[in-house]
Amino acid sequence: MATTPIARSKSAALARILDCVPKGYHRYTCGIVAASKAVSLAKKFHLLYGIGCTPAQRLTRKSKEYANTLLVMYWPVDTDVVEWMLLSTDGKGMEKENLRHAEDKPRLHFLGYELTRHSVRGKATWTWRRPKQQMEELHTLLAYQAVTKNYSALAASLERIARQPGFHGVLSQSAELFHAARRTGYTEAPPKLFYMQKTKHGERISVAP
Repeated sequence: MATTPIARSKSAALARILDCVPKGYHRYTCGIVAASKAVSLAKKFHLLYGIGCTPAQRLTRKSKEYANTLLVMYWPVDTDVVEWMLLSTDGKGMEKENLRHAEDKPRLHFLGYELTRHSVRGKATWTWRRPKQQMEELHTLLAYQAVTKNYSALAASLERIARQPGFHGVLSQSAELFHAARRTGYTEAPPKLFYMQKTKHGERISVAP
């Protein structure tokens, strides 16, 4: 049976994109859909592009120079709106879609984060980070809370920062924000940061007609 996973958390959705882009699924388009129509959308994408294909079927498509596709759906429990991203490899069959490339600028943005590359032991690898404007707003917020000596609010802000998805880029920015709070005179120990563990891409739904 053809299936596709649905992510109940931002971490699961972002992790799936991060897993798939380096494997060649670097073209994308995204949007939102009413939760009541999300399954129908997934079935449509399978009918058109084979998002639920098996590994063997994907090899066959590739041998015929057709693109392979995946669907990422951020579908929290009790939500009215589902955010989705269709990822595609190079190949035929996607001409109807207005696809962008993950390598292009402006950068790929999804669920409030942007996809970027960083170097690990001399090798470029993908990660997520907060956009520049969001970082500027967080620096401003922490500085204001510090100068007004609203340390309970400052501590709560740092806790929220620490709970955001623990991808390498996000963690580096969180550490930067913690250091900024220290420079304002905040003396409490910062919250602990947690790196992302291997995350399941989500429960699977049928996309068979």
